[in-house]
Amino acid sequence: MEKTNAIIITAGYLDSNNGKTAHGLIRGTDRYTIVGVIDQKHAGKDAGEVLDGKHRNIPVFTSIEEFSKNSKQPAKYCIIGVATKGGIIPDSLRAILKDGLIHGYGLVNGLHEYVSDIPELADFARARGLEIIDVRKPKKVKDLHFWSGKIKSVHCPKVAVLGTDCALGKRTTTRFLVEAMKKAGYRAEMIYTGQTGWMQGAKYGFVFDSTLNDFISGEMEHAVVQCWEEAKPDIIFIEGQSSLRNPSGPAGAEWIISADATIAVLQHNPARKKFKGLEDYPADLAPIKDEIDLIRIYGATTVALTVNTEKMTEADARAYAKDQEQALGIPVVLPLEDGIDRLIPIFKDLIDKSIAQV
Repeated sequence: MEKTNAIIITAGYLDSNNGKTAHGLIRGTDRYTIVGVIDQKHAGKDAGEVLDGKHRNIPVFTSIEEFSKNSKQPAKYCIIGVATKGGIIPDSLRAILKDGLIHGYGLVNGLHEYVSDIPELADFARARGLEIIDVRKPKKVKDLHFWSGKIKSVHCPKVAVLGTDCALGKRTTTRFLVEAMKKAGYRAEMIYTGQTGWMQGAKYGFVFDSTLNDFISGEMEHAVVQCWEEAKPDIIFIEGQSSLRNPSGPAGAEWIISADATIAVLQHNPARKKFKGLEDYPADLAPIKDEIDLIRIYGATTVALTVNTEKMTEADARAYAKDQEQALGIPVVLPLEDGIDRLIPIFKDLIDKSIAQV
């Protein structure tokens, strides 16, 4: 895939959970070369250092105008790197997008509201021949797929990367798993299920939360089967969304049942006691053992727990990992701090067993 230069708009949210699309792109993308970030709060810094202390040679600029005047590298697109309340594009963000168009950049949008539905921006872009990509815009019905059962033709391990809540880093962990298995010499593929996965260049997948409900199972199956038939992978990792118990948008059953993923990796943040955005709702996150039991009831075995350490000290996170590893009898790893190489032998064994069964 030939990469295209792009800048990311975070508008003051680079260092917050609302900037998770930007965070994923800063950590790595095969579709775009990120040459700058627009964030007035952190202008003059390196985006990687703001994110996790790692220098990535991605400068942060106050505005698109400053980028245009001072960047040593040109860009073709502005990418919206923030998640807004309800996925709406507020007036403040519309103004930045208009500025991007004025400076000659196309727009890439992963929010629920489509830039192409905003006449002021769409007409301006059309008049200047600039591209608008609304990643969440659904396929036409004729291009969607119903579930068929063809998933049983896939004869490699399928691993669902699930979580106990949304915004925990499931996509990042999925990418880490794919990269580690490739580095170990295996053909590993990722099925993306969100807009950022597409932006990062994953070839196979669909955007789960913009797909008509009747077709979710079929689109999930189609992505996995297409990946199997074209790439012939040794193992497939499927990016999770939300969680099985999140009352505002439960997800995960389709991964296990429709995609026939019999193996799961579970992502969790021990410091989070309530579902994100539902702190006043009378429901706590379930104990880890209960979540693993629920996953088992649906039909998958959890082979590892991956820990998001947000709002935890390193000492507390490592103590938690040690305690849970003893209690659960499975590896517990900190992906951002330590990587996930400890899990490679588990997946190697699964691949060997799947080959023996064919």
